Amino acid sequence: MSRAENTAEPVDIFVIGGGVNGVGIARDAAGRGLSVALAEMHDLASATSSASTKLFHGGLRYLEYYEFRLVREALIEREVLLKAMPHISWPMRFVLPHHKGLRPWWLIRLGLFLYDHLGGRKILPATKGVDLARDPAGKALKSEYRRAFEYSDCWVQDARLVSLMARDAAERGVNVMVRTKVTRAEQVDAPSGEGRLWKIELEDENGPLPPVHARALVNAGGPWVADIITGALGNNTSEKVRLVRGSHIVTKKLYDHDRCYFFQGSDGRIIFAIPYEQDFTLIGTTDKDHQGPASSAKCTDEEADYLCRFASDYFDKPVTREDIVWTYSGVRPLYDDGASSATAATRDYVLSLRKEGAPLLSVFGGKITTHRKLAEAALHKLSPFFPQAGGDWTAGATLPGGDFPVADAADLPARLREDYPFLSEAQALRLIRTYGTDCWKILGNATGSEDLGQAFGAGLYEAEVRWLVEKEFARSAEDIVFRRTKFGLRMSGGEIAALDDWLVAHLAV
Repeated sequence: MSRAENTAEPVDIFVIGGGVNGVGIARDAAGRGLSVALAEMHDLASATSSASTKLFHGGLRYLEYYEFRLVREALIEREVLLKAMPHISWPMRFVLPHHKGLRPWWLIRLGLFLYDHLGGRKILPATKGVDLARDPAGKALKSEYRRAFEYSDCWVQDARLVSLMARDAAERGVNVMVRTKVTRAEQVDAPSGEGRLWKIELEDENGPLPPVHARALVNAGGPWVADIITGALGNNTSEKVRLVRGSHIVTKKLYDHDRCYFFQGSDGRIIFAIPYEQDFTLIGTTDKDHQGPASSAKCTDEEADYLCRFASDYFDKPVTREDIVWTYSGVRPLYDDGASSATAATRDYVLSLRKEGAPLLSVFGGKITTHRKLAEAALHKLSPFFPQAGGDWTAGATLPGGDFPVADAADLPARLREDYPFLSEAQALRLIRTYGTDCWKILGNATGSEDLGQAFGAGLYEAEVRWLVEKEFARSAEDIVFRRTKFGLRMSGGEIAALDDWLVAHLAV
């Protein structure tokens, strides 16, 4: 087929954006029997969706802003999502030390009572009190913190969530196009003379691609949602996005237990300190209105110092800039509701539907925890245009590699080592928490690490790289070592460059 013309049948839905919302909508639509194409101008989850605090959580602090519907929906979703992806998501306990100068004990207890009961919790354990003088969680903290609450939420590997949904979507027929930019989208008359279609013009690194026609267009561009409306679509809109930057620091391991901390600040903010990738601690996030393009987001020195000071108010040993091994930052595309501060701006999502001609659905805001419900809501909005579409289905569907009960997750690393004795405990745990039951497909008949192909450093082998390229749309070393995995925390610059060279040669073949 010529790159200049595409005579293919129009797809039902074309999605712009390969973040958690765009991929979630594409997957949901395909599972309802609709034909779908998706274009992402960079890598999957290359912006906001790989820069979260990596939690499925109800948003305890949102109760203070009376966001009860959002919190309840998120609390219910925690366990729905946990059951769908028990390999890349798992329960975590959060220790909330009581700071006598801030929120009173009774108010925190009331909030946690609501948190325990709003969402119909079934799997996750309930809140309990903690005596920090006796509990191991108190050893890392200053002696002035004597008591705490401990409650439940869930960890999730955010970028892997997106790549696994994209893989599942592709297996259901979605044409997933990474590193493909939508340059223009306009409505045209359908060749049949019945109604209107979207004509979407595309380009990749080699130049223009044949246009794609679609019966409906979904703008899930994240921080670029408004830019797409005014740019590629050439429309005006009164709806605005409030770009809020959230930055995180990753430090060397600050404590030995496997629980997280929820710290309150005198400025009304909160941060988390979370065990990360076995050898590190993740601390975040900030809330700053972001100026300039979303692609310019980075953790500033000011934000890094703020997070160090915040954490040092609680930890007995001060956290310093010298402890930081990595930082990352993302821009949350919140719906601009006129809130006075970035912290108070709503985390709820808004779906804006234009029905003139071929429908256009634009997605504003959202949280990683509610991505599945957002996708369902998007399809409900579009369903009048597609009466042939099936009903809701994602609540009971597992992601690739997650086809096992939550209760079995703890036993899988040992089972993997039984079949592959050359793996260390740490290697087996990482593999299970990355690929779940797909580990056996990746490792195949290997009897030693030498059977896994070229070693790229830090425990990354060719067999895993090939899997990520062939199954999960990875194209560059950065895709692999900072999104599909976190090997970038352990690999040298030279090792990462060598991986890029290998990928260039492999992809050319």
